[in-house]
Amino acid sequence: MKMTRSLTNFDQLPFKLKRERLQSKPSHLGFASCEPIANLINPDPMKPSLSNKKKLLAWYSDHQRDLPWRHTTDPYSIWISEIMLQQTTATAVIPFYNRFLEALPTVESLAKAKQEEVYALWAGLGYYSRARNLQKAAKLIVQLGHFPKTFSDLIELPGLGPYTSRAVSSFAFGESVGVLDGNVIRFLSRFENLPLEWWKTRERNQLQELADQWVANVNPSLMNQALMEIGSTQCLPKNPKCLICPLMKSCKAQADGVIDSLPLKKPKRQKELWSWNAYLVKKGKRVATVINDYSPFLKGQRLLPGKSRRLKVKPKTSKYKHHITHHEIFVTVHEKDSSILDSYNDVIWVEQDEIKKHVPFSLVHKVFDS
Repeated sequence: MKMTRSLTNFDQLPFKLKRERLQSKPSHLGFASCEPIANLINPDPMKPSLSNKKKLLAWYSDHQRDLPWRHTTDPYSIWISEIMLQQTTATAVIPFYNRFLEALPTVESLAKAKQEEVYALWAGLGYYSRARNLQKAAKLIVQLGHFPKTFSDLIELPGLGPYTSRAVSSFAFGESVGVLDGNVIRFLSRFENLPLEWWKTRERNQLQELADQWVANVNPSLMNQALMEIGSTQCLPKNPKCLICPLMKSCKAQADGVIDSLPLKKPKRQKELWSWNAYLVKKGKRVATVINDYSPFLKGQRLLPGKSRRLKVKPKTSKYKHHITHHEIFVTVHEKDSSILDSYNDVIWVEQDEIKKHVPFSLVHKVFDS
């Protein structure tokens, strides 16, 4: 007869039996060979128990999705996947990931690539600042002569924030640091019933400490991926699959009936209305492009010349509407002669049918498509 015991029953066992059970941790699930006995017998109320760590790792071993970046410890490949996964689902990322690594298989190849090639490989993922920062970071890594191994070194690179730097150091190099993405924030907030304003520094640091505790004395790569996986596939934002969750009995939000109210919702940034008057300046089959120093959206990127201004109300007419983050942009297009270009920086003429190579933003593409 198979028997299961709750954490309460475990605490009621004699000390000798507790020690014997704790020393029989399965190494195949990634547990370290030992852990201070006092930490396991008298756990902090907010510290994950050994029992729950075992359950989560066993669940992950049986239920993890087969994703290509999980078959490697190469830091470059892992880094590319993590940047692509920002704002994009895992299923959608797979073809982009495979195509990118086939074209640019090493950090050196990315550093040497033309920006137009990087943009072309990135096309369809959006948020092109990620692609620019990838190449900036690649050049710095090549100059450094080696791939940084710790999150404290990785976070110094362009485009690597607290989450990505910890993910790469953990998955590629086994650094014992917890990762904190949206999935993990949701799981931890519910598991510990923490109605925290997680977007604020102090509260986020509290969750980071919890994530660090989950990876303590276990394989950090496996545990981090298990936390992310259970948040992504079980502890869903809506209609979470609590009844088949391996940790349901220990989930405090489930016990208190507040699953649907956690995590707290981050206040949305107020939408801004903008007009963009795009100037189409032609010379034969070529069009003029400039560096955008006149508009808050896509600042510093190559666009068509033009003017923008913030609006109080939506205009009655426009050629088309476009959204970039919290900017709602109403576009009009005006043909102009080259005399207007004197007031713009870094004018480059490009073939109209190659505009997507040089200016990868759909805001601009719609000028020619609509």
